[in-house]
Amino acid sequence: MSEKTTETTASAQKFGKQETYSNSGVDYTFQFPGTRKTQEILDNSKGLGGVFSDTRYHEQLMEHVIVSPKVSFEYFDEHDGYREVMAAADRFLGGLL
Repeated sequence: MSEKTTETTASAQKFGKQETYSNSGVDYTFQFPGTRKTQEILDNSKGLGGVFSDTRYHEQLMEHVIVSPKVSFEYFDEHDGYREVMAAADRFLGGLL
């Protein structure tokens, strides 16, 4: 079972906005890295010919969006929920653009 909670701040500013997503007993904190960084993540996720790479995209979600706990592909070798967490991080990021 998974759930999300959104932390709201006094300002309407999106940069740094956080959301907590729970999956398999682990609370993941997502943080919005800003519009420019988000666009760079999307651009850097494309290979030659503009083909989108899930591997590159997920690596960047792990590095720039999922701030706690720090995760990697190796982390998910030992923990459940890889696809669900990546999908939730993607929805969070896309929802703020």
